[in-house]
Amino acid sequence: MSGPKNKKLSLASLKKELKDFADADKAILLRRFFKTGKGEYGEGDEFIGVVVPDIRRVAKRFRDLDLVSVIKLLHSPIHEERLCALLIMVDAYEHGKPRIREKIYRAYLGNTRYINNWDLVDLTAPQIVGRHLVEKPHTVLYRLAESKLLWDRRIAVLACFWFIRQGDCADILALAKRLMADRHDLMHKSLGWMLREVGKRCSEKTLTGFLDAYAADMPRTMLRYSIERLDEKTRQHYLAIRKR
Repeated sequence: MSGPKNKKLSLASLKKELKDFADADKAILLRRFFKTGKGEYGEGDEFIGVVVPDIRRVAKRFRDLDLVSVIKLLHSPIHEERLCALLIMVDAYEHGKPRIREKIYRAYLGNTRYINNWDLVDLTAPQIVGRHLVEKPHTVLYRLAESKLLWDRRIAVLACFWFIRQGDCADILALAKRLMADRHDLMHKSLGWMLREVGKRCSEKTLTGFLDAYAADMPRTMLRYSIERLDEKTRQHYLAIRKR
């Protein structure tokens, strides 16, 4: 990605390949699914109707596209083009040398206003932001958590998925405390999901310890997501605490 531009690869040819997979009926469904109506979290987002497996196929074909072109693609108003750009970045990060990884990480955090729907965040934040911060200070996560931009806050939470998979749950527990009062349902869902993963990948005791302290004050959606893997008796116990 960092070398001379491959003349066989271009933004125009990438976009053409994506459009070859486009489906007008799927585009209508995707606009509804990703809440693109007025006042919704994805307001104004444009879809051409390409499903994720096909986007991955195109991203793989264009994995050597230069970073400047990839960032231009990330600025596209078309959702599928932005996702394709991000998947190319994930691939380049995974296979890149430290200098390339640093450039991709910085480019990612410098363009979060274009990483502006939950799928774009969820498919990329762990692999780029979380992975990059291993053995580095995690202060950027707490800065993102204070952002007014919903997607910055979700990136902070989803980046922790990389740590959770390694059995490190400290940051997500700290962020869950800070973000518990967030007003957006997408944040409640992401926090509950990550807490559920804490119980699965770290320990159930760690999860229940957090719930013992905070279940009564957690948004209902966050709580329901977090307790999904617990036994019925335990789930009912925490739901009862939340009702009081």
